[in-house]
Amino acid sequence: MFTTVLRPALLAASRSPRVQRTVTASAATRKLVRRFVAGESEAQAVAAVAALRESGRFASIDYLGEDTTDIEQARATVSQYLSLLAALGELPGSADAVRPLEVSLKLSALGQSLPRDGHAIALEHAHKICTAAAAVGVWVTIDAEDHTTTDSTLAVVRALREDFPWVGTVLQAYLLRTEGDCRDFSGAGSRIRLCKGAYREPAEVAYQDRDEVDASYLRCLEILMRGDGYPMIATHDPVMLEAATGFLRAGRRTADRFEFQMLYGIRDDEQQRLVATGAHLRTYVPYGDQWYGYFMRRLAERPANLAFFLRALRPGARR
Repeated sequence: MFTTVLRPALLAASRSPRVQRTVTASAATRKLVRRFVAGESEAQAVAAVAALRESGRFASIDYLGEDTTDIEQARATVSQYLSLLAALGELPGSADAVRPLEVSLKLSALGQSLPRDGHAIALEHAHKICTAAAAVGVWVTIDAEDHTTTDSTLAVVRALREDFPWVGTVLQAYLLRTEGDCRDFSGAGSRIRLCKGAYREPAEVAYQDRDEVDASYLRCLEILMRGDGYPMIATHDPVMLEAATGFLRAGRRTADRFEFQMLYGIRDDEQQRLVATGAHLRTYVPYGDQWYGYFMRRLAERPANLAFFLRALRPGARR
């Protein structure tokens, strides 16, 4: 019932200005958001990242925002990332091949959605951020958004990798096309974050059934783990975690040749357990005041998140 009714409704609400006004006006909601979002300021995000690093975790930091249709707002987002990278450059680094710090970019926040030259503007802005990231030893991964942006996003990634071969991208297992994209991007030097998918998509382009999505994820995982790149297994699903760990037991991957990724505020005990086993674990750390779309997609992903949210909204509920 949750998959067939509540998830589509929540994903639709994530794009609704009317629902956004209602949800963001609630003090209870804003308190709950702190579970999933590191804060609204750069200083709060950097402090959260420093704490994660002390626990042995890597971090990927996302300045929240998407669907920008104003060029000045896109430029302001670039400025935020440049400031963030300067601050991250002050944190202890690593001489290892795997960089412990990374920023995640949504191209729609960099101008991809602009009506004229959006693709070129997003590429220019992403290149500027990659240049700054390279100077301080931080990786960059380009996030996936809804399916209408996939071709443009992967074209930007290919262009960026000509100058920055370590640039990663995200592939979403629920899209019918993703197995082919995994094959295309599984070569030496590639970094692919494999996730299930977090947007509302039509049946013509995406699997709708949970079991079909899971099966696609496992097929894509097999392709990436057998490839020559550096897979980034973004999941909280025990079945997928076990499948990835199976490659270690079978001797087909060593622990330093892939990583797990989980979200800030979700399954913290499991994150620390994986680190204790010697696995690479990167936590996705979002921050900023444009948290609404991200927050609603987190509610849509798991019934437990929604139940937690509804309990927090009850009169007299303990915060």
